[in-house]
Amino acid sequence: MSLAHRIIPCLDTDGARVVKGVNFVNLRDAGDPVALAARYNKEGADELVVLDIAASRDRRPTFLETIRRVAAELSIPLTAGGGIRTLADGRSVVRAGADKVTVNTAAVARPELITELSREFGAQAVVLAIDAKRNGNHWDVMVRGGRESASRDAIDWAKQAVALGAGEILLTSVDRDGTQRGFDAKLTSAISKAASVPVIASGGAKLPEHFEEIFKTGAADAALAASIFHDGVQSIRALKEFLAVHGIEVRLPC
Repeated sequence: MSLAHRIIPCLDTDGARVVKGVNFVNLRDAGDPVALAARYNKEGADELVVLDIAASRDRRPTFLETIRRVAAELSIPLTAGGGIRTLADGRSVVRAGADKVTVNTAAVARPELITELSREFGAQAVVLAIDAKRNGNHWDVMVRGGRESASRDAIDWAKQAVALGAGEILLTSVDRDGTQRGFDAKLTSAISKAASVPVIASGGAKLPEHFEEIFKTGAADAALAASIFHDGVQSIRALKEFLAVHGIEVRLPC
């Protein structure tokens, strides 16, 4: 029996509010993180991701109070990150209620951070976030909230990170982010082939068919979305029912 594919809402926070934009810019308010977390928990989300998208850009600590308040509403796993630069930062996020930690900018600057976190919490609790933007015939790794290029190839970075101890990859297409044109199947497939860990596809989802398409490629173990859930374009329950009817293994909510 194949593993069920996961549907994961994402709360991008900037301070105490959830925000959403297009291609990582033009951010707008999208609601209260605690209220949204409670809603998605009830709707049947498999996991929840909370990212403080301003933490690395502004070089300020992860908003731990938001993590605490969100975790209190959940009966599903919580992944949290943003501005995690040290093992101590990772410990603080876990103590606040996160089951997994995710790193991006700081791991690019100091890759051994991945190993330190993996040794402390186990590889299954370390999620490498890769924000990838097409540049000619390859994809560049983007950092600081998708605003700066790290001048590093995304596929090479995925391979290195897994070797260092990352147990999962949260892959966001900067080109598709917020566009609602569907997931980037080519990017997701390329990373999936290069990495021996689960890959979460992110960026561009709108229609149920977009989730069906990315799952049927075999490249994504999970799919993440934000604005379509926040804005009520798509409910998690209805999405899962659609996927089940179309032959995609999912955990249906009770």
